[in-house]
Amino acid sequence: MATQEGNARPPSVPVDGLLLLDKPAGMTSNQALQKVKRLLQARKAGHTGSLDPAATGMLPLCFGEATKVCGYLLDADKTYRVTARLGEATDTGDADGTVIATAEVPVLGGEDWLRTFASFTGEVEQVPPMYSALKQGGRRLYELARQGQVVERKARPIRVHAITLLEARGTRLAFRVHCSKGTYVRTLVEDLARAAGTVGHVTSLHRVSVAHFRQDDMLDLATATEIAAAGPDALRQRLLPLDSALEGWTRVGLDADDAGRFVHGQAVADVAGNGGLVRVYDELERFIGVGELAANGRLSPRRVFRPGSADPAGQQVAGRKRGV
Repeated sequence: MATQEGNARPPSVPVDGLLLLDKPAGMTSNQALQKVKRLLQARKAGHTGSLDPAATGMLPLCFGEATKVCGYLLDADKTYRVTARLGEATDTGDADGTVIATAEVPVLGGEDWLRTFASFTGEVEQVPPMYSALKQGGRRLYELARQGQVVERKARPIRVHAITLLEARGTRLAFRVHCSKGTYVRTLVEDLARAAGTVGHVTSLHRVSVAHFRQDDMLDLATATEIAAAGPDALRQRLLPLDSALEGWTRVGLDADDAGRFVHGQAVADVAGNGGLVRVYDELERFIGVGELAANGRLSPRRVFRPGSADPAGQQVAGRKRGV
C-alpha cells in the first residue's frame, strides 16, 4: 500500500550536539532517545549512562558528531536521589519486582543512619545484581534471572563519594548519593538495609547529575515536544555544543597551519601543556577535536571534528563555547 505523502516521515538531517533529557518513568533509555531523535529529525544518535525503565532523571543524549565524545562520559561520576522501602526485599531490588523476603525494621535515628552510611563511603566492593545487563557466559544476567537462575558474580570495586540522609521515618528511607560509574543503587540499598538489620528495596530513583552537567540544563520530554512543535530548528537551538562533554579538560589552541594538520590526522609538535587528553581549538576558537598531549609537546589527534561542528546549528560563533 502506498504511503500518503502527508503521513511520510520527514527526512533526517545531520544534527550535532547534546541534550540532557529528564527521562520519565516507564520508558527505556533507548525509547526516550528515539522520541527525541524524531523531534530533532536527527540522522545519528546515541545515549550514555542508561537508566532503568522505572528510573527518572538525567540521560545525556548525543547527536551526530557528539556521539564521538559522549563515550568520555561513561567514566563520569553520577548523583542520585533515592527513596527506599525498608522491611521488604524484592527479586529485582526495586518496586517492579516480587517481594521475596520481609523483616522487622529497627527503630533507627539519623545518627544511626549516618554511621551506617559512613561504612559504605569510599572505596568499596559491590556484587552486581542478577537483574542487570552485565554478561556472563555470553548471556545477560537479567535473562538468567528471568529463568529463575542465580549465578555467582564477582564483587567489583566502586567508589561512593558521599551519602546524604534526606529522610528516615518508619519504613521510608530517602538519601542522596554521589558515586562512581558501575554503582548499582539497588544493590547499595539492599546492602544498607542489611547493615541496619533489615531488608529493603528501591521505590524511586532519580538521577540528578552526570559528571559536571547541571540539573537546571535538563529538558523533560513534554517540554522538548512543545518546543519542537515550532519546528525541529527550535529544539536544535537548545542543544549543547560538543565540547560541553569535556568541561574541565585542558584547552589547547592551535594556529591555522597546525589546526589544518590536526584535522587531517597529523600530529603537531611543540604544543604547551601538562599532557594527557585535551580539547583542541583552531584560530577561530572552533572546537576541532580531542588530542593526546605527550610530555615532549607532541599533540596527536584522537578524535577529529569538522570545524564548526561544536555548534548545534553547525555554525559556531567564535567564543561561543561552554567550559572555557
